[in-house]
Formats: sequence, C-alpha cells, structure tokens
Amino acid sequence: MPKIKILQEGQSYTFQSYFELPYEADDILAEFNYSLERAELSLPKTTQQLDRLPELKQRIEDILPFISLSNETARRETLVSPVMLEVVRYCQCQMRIEYPLNVNNWLKGNLDYLLRATNNLLVIEAKNDDLTRGFTQLAVELIALSHIEEQNVFYGAVTMGDVWRFGKLDRNSQQITQDINLFKVPDDLDSLVRILMGILEGE
Repeated sequence: MPKIKILQEGQSYTFQSYFELPYEADDILAEFNYSLERAELSLPKTTQQLDRLPELKQRIEDILPFISLSNETARRETLVSPVMLEVVRYCQCQMRIEYPLNVNNWLKGNLDYLLRATNNLLVIEAKNDDLTRGFTQLAVELIALSHIEEQNVFYGAVTMGDVWRFGKLDRNSQQITQDINLFKVPDDLDSLVRILMGILEGE
C-alpha cells in the first residue's frame, strides 16, 4: 500500500495542528520516518519516600466533587499543575510552562509543560477530551525535541487531568512507543508521581 502524503511542502504546521489532523498517528509519524508501537512500557520509578503525596491525593479527592472539568484550563489548574508542582518539589528540577519550540516549519509550537533534570527531559501535554489525538501531538513534540537535544531516549505523557498515558521515543530505532496502560488520578497518583520522578532521575 503506498504511503499517503499528509504534510505539504511549504505548509506550516504547529504542534496543535497534529492534534487536529484527521489521520492516524502512525501515518503522521511516518512523515518524520518514525514508526509507532503500542505496548506495555517498562517505566522507571523512583524509590524515594513521598511523604506529602497522601495529602495531595486527599486534597484532590476533596475538591473533585465541586469542580467542573469541562475544559482544558480547569483540568490543568485543578489536576495537572498540582501534580507537576509536587514532582518539582521532590526532584528540584526546572519546569517550563508553555515552552516555545521552533525547529522548522513542521515542528513548532508550545509545549504545555517541559521538565528538565540534569540529564533528562519530560514533556507533558494536557488535553481536554481526546487522549488518542493528544498522543499524536505529544509524539510530534518528542520528535521536535530529539532534533535539538543530545539524548537518545525521550519520555512524555499526555493527560486529560484525571487520566494519563506515557510515551517513549527511541531515536536510534526511530520508534515511538505508546504505553497501553493508563494511570488515573487520584487512584493511581502514587504510581504516576513515582514514574514522573523516575524518568527525571534517569537511569
């Protein structure tokens, strides 16, 4: 079957454009010579003591009944930001919000959250209602980062606030792996934060 041509020469595409394109993720990623695999990712987890996490979980459980999560801003401020700030407190890493990135005409836009530790980066893409297309956008953001950063493996996550999915880019094999597991907030908060920190702590 011939490969369909999705991206047009001379056209400009932002990261958000990939969320809106009506094509399958693997077809879009093929434009960048990457393949997509769906599998269970073996994600790193921190072994640190996370003393404050039960308090955060309780706080989220307490406020959820009173907040409408009908838009992206509500989800980011209520569910995503508190988790990100907790990760930053624990691992003392740099966090950039709405981080601008411009590699070329097909790879540009803002990253919702970029966390940077000594050797590792982590991209978080917050989406309102579509985890599948959100993952496509995340994958393209990881490809963009791979053009300007030295490392060979990049991790990211796409979230609707109450649900998270991880992805991994391997530059050597030109492959992006979408984790088949989902993490729910507040139920899986401990596992989620341990993975986010594990990625930033590195191997």
